[in-house]
Amino acid sequence: MSSANLDPTLETQAILNTAHEEDHRMFGFIVFLLSESIIFISFFVGYTVYKTSITDWLPSGVEGLEVHAPLINTMVLVSSSFVIYFAERFLHRDNLWGFRAFWLLTMAMGSYFLYGQAVEWMSLSFGFKSGVFGGIFYLLTGFHGLHVLTGVLLQGIMLSRSFIPHNYSSGEFGVAATSLFWHFVDVIWIALFLLIYVWQ
Repeated sequence: MSSANLDPTLETQAILNTAHEEDHRMFGFIVFLLSESIIFISFFVGYTVYKTSITDWLPSGVEGLEVHAPLINTMVLVSSSFVIYFAERFLHRDNLWGFRAFWLLTMAMGSYFLYGQAVEWMSLSFGFKSGVFGGIFYLLTGFHGLHVLTGVLLQGIMLSRSFIPHNYSSGEFGVAATSLFWHFVDVIWIALFLLIYVWQ
């Protein structure tokens, strides 16, 4: 064994360097989420401008959107933010089985949301080409749904990595970043739900 491996000063410096690198990765990820926020905000502003300036806003024959099912979907998705938080807490306590159970539950809730959205799309009487409202509605909900799908896939990767021995023994950037991404997706959906379903 080399003397460098026995030097506590070098070991401490290596730990500090690792933490420093992880801080930079998280900062970069936050910047990425901010850029995603700008895209969504641009869509929201466009939606608001069109809604307040077009007389016949809704497609012909459509009086409004059904709110009950989307509200249930919203409650499921928002609740999943609390579930993934508890999953992280279990991981911090080195309880992998607790982490896996709550993480898997988060994936199930996200999948339920996507299923609910697909059912809603199939039941709608208007399509993507049904005026400005139809185009913006499918663009917004579809773009958000793509983010939900991405979040579920990332969660699946993080869950599979938990079965690698000692992989999460010293914390995991991927878990923290995926959890933050999921909270971001939830916040965006709350704004989207209020804009599209509540403000009709």
